[in-house]
Amino acid sequence: MKQLTFNDLRKQSAQAANSPRLRAHHNFHPELSDPVQRLAIAMEPGTYVRPHRHPHTFELLTSLTGRFLVLNFDDLGNLTQRIVLGEDCKVLEMDAGTWHTVLSLDEGGVIFEVKHGRYQPVADQDAAPWAPAENEPGTAELMKWYTQAQVGDGGYPR
Repeated sequence: MKQLTFNDLRKQSAQAANSPRLRAHHNFHPELSDPVQRLAIAMEPGTYVRPHRHPHTFELLTSLTGRFLVLNFDDLGNLTQRIVLGEDCKVLEMDAGTWHTVLSLDEGGVIFEVKHGRYQPVADQDAAPWAPAENEPGTAELMKWYTQAQVGDGGYPR
């Protein structure tokens, strides 16, 4: 039996807080080639997740601890959905091909993710062209926009 205890969550969050990307993963799947990816991701505030999509699979998310702002976009970067996971909602599932990002709102936050299919890094065409890549200028401004943007708001002005 696999399990993730409250103590494990605290340790994982401490690892994330000390990581340059402010994230730490705990995989439940035994190999990256497993047909179902399932993992806990500790995400500290300030970690940047570039908007992206998974054309081959749905993505199911639930908050184990903390709150996460989950945003969905259209192809131009206009905000189409805004959910606070762990507050407004406990579990959500996005359809394959949905542009999305996640913003950690609380220290010690851990999100659980389930996706179908072997691990596939996000391909260039599946990373939002209207958002900066990780470590590029503009990420802090975009994350600030995330916190204020409402459904229907136009794409982030670069």
